[in-house]
Amino acid sequence: MSSVVGVVLFPGAGSSSTHSSLVAIEVALSPLPVTRHDFPYRLAGKPFPDKAPVLITSVKAYVRAFAQSLGAPTSKIVIGGRSMGGRMCSMAVADDADPLDVAGLVLVSYPLHPPKKPETMRIEHLPRVTVPTLCVSGTKDNFGTPEELGTAFSVVPGAVTWSWVANGRHELAKDDVDVAQRIALWVGEL
Repeated sequence: MSSVVGVVLFPGAGSSSTHSSLVAIEVALSPLPVTRHDFPYRLAGKPFPDKAPVLITSVKAYVRAFAQSLGAPTSKIVIGGRSMGGRMCSMAVADDADPLDVAGLVLVSYPLHPPKKPETMRIEHLPRVTVPTLCVSGTKDNFGTPEELGTAFSVVPGAVTWSWVANGRHELAKDDVDVAQRIALWVGEL
């Protein structure tokens, strides 16, 4: 039986916490408490994300507040999200000065690099990710191929579980329920 008491989810840069994929994950995890949060720039009506330090600070604040509302330590909470949301969660967990202690990390369509710019890898923090991590990505994601992701995440000292969506692109369009079920199974095994 899982010792996880809740899950906090964050959206990608171009969407909100009402994104269908995040809603599907919440439904699949029921009755486990799940909260979906928007980043401050989205709440302020701004079209573009804040810099990473602002986003990471907001991840930590939301996760800590949610854990407190459940009367639990953050180490009993799984965090994650789509694309940029998942990346910010991974950076919060790997923060040098104040790492967020969580039960696990869920990364859906991790944005390893911008499309057509594989030389611009977003991996500096990965060697400091020590928590169990589930990576769900499409085999045709232009933000990172299975080979690129596998190589990049080979430096992660925590246990990494891969779940590939055949022919899936970055959006994983029409795969919300399938992806959500994969996540629910993984969380249930923590």
